[in-house]
Amino acid sequence: MGMYFIAFGVALAGALLLTPVARRLARKLNAVDIPEDRRVHENPTPTLGGIAMYISMMAGIGVYVMFGDYGVSTDLLGIIFGATIIVVFGALDDIHSLPPLVKLFGQILAAGVLVTMGVQIQNLNLPGSPIIALSPELSVVVSLIWVVAFINIINLIDGLDGLAAGITCIASGAMFYYTTQTGVGADLVGAALISIVMAGATLGFLRYNFNPASIFMGDSGAMLLGFLLGAVTIQGVLKSIAAVTFLVPLIALAIPILDTGMAILRRLRKGRPITHADKEHIHHRLLNMGHSQRQAVLLLYFWTALLCGTSLALKFTSSNKFLWVILGLAVGGFLLTTLPPIIKGDNGKGKHRAEKRMKRERKVSGVVKGSGEAEEY
Repeated sequence: MGMYFIAFGVALAGALLLTPVARRLARKLNAVDIPEDRRVHENPTPTLGGIAMYISMMAGIGVYVMFGDYGVSTDLLGIIFGATIIVVFGALDDIHSLPPLVKLFGQILAAGVLVTMGVQIQNLNLPGSPIIALSPELSVVVSLIWVVAFINIINLIDGLDGLAAGITCIASGAMFYYTTQTGVGADLVGAALISIVMAGATLGFLRYNFNPASIFMGDSGAMLLGFLLGAVTIQGVLKSIAAVTFLVPLIALAIPILDTGMAILRRLRKGRPITHADKEHIHHRLLNMGHSQRQAVLLLYFWTALLCGTSLALKFTSSNKFLWVILGLAVGGFLLTTLPPIIKGDNGKGKHRAEKRMKRERKVSGVVKGSGEAEEY
């Protein structure tokens, strides 16, 4: 167990040391996120934070492999190769803004390498239903969809300073606990290792990414974290034949999954492409309700931690009736008090919309002064 925490420390220290380097590199390459209407930040901010996290995690993995009692398995190589591919495509997008189809190609390529090297969902066992053994072909398809979905889930939630990094840090910590408590074996060791270095790298990155952020992770970071979460949930959780395990990652990452589902339905209902960006994600709605960026992020951290605890309780505390009651009340409280206002939206008095109105008024004022037409919001 000690080697896991050494790997965690290496990844944490690496992120602390390398993130400023990535920030300077981003400025030199002009990989800078410029403020616009659908974004929340007010100042141009360097991206490419994903490169610092990637190198930090690889350093942590390298230290564990060199000094720990664990060889490099085919599955681990698949995760490393796939992560490298996704970081390259993400970094290119941060610098050159790749078309959506090119990014999707990179995501499928990375997921394909992962699946080809053995990280696959081979069985589906939903609670209350018999085990469904997937054919080799169907296993590949389901695994590809799962990983690509997780890549985009984390990419979509990356809308506030520190949000994606913090949620990933909490979820990866939960996945680490799950895999180390479930048993032994190459699959679980590899999943635990990826989880713990991911927790270390994201925690170190938060030193610079929490509001007010001096660097963003960019697509190089968001797609990397989504890819690794998808890989870990397959390798460390879904390879089990226990029915409850299918629910563990879904509950632990319920907030970004819910946000993505709502975004897809919202855009389809409005007749827009699902890649169409908007400002109606859960974090935007929390801002509209009057929360500051930090308050919104901390609230989402809290609910993510609660849901991660609930997912772990499904596996490890089934006989503890008192804990089940407490968790049930907590989740019920979330559903009754937090979801309705988020789904409903805001009455227009939130800070986010107030800032929007101020921008509109300034543009309208510019029109009155003869500066041209105001942009429609």
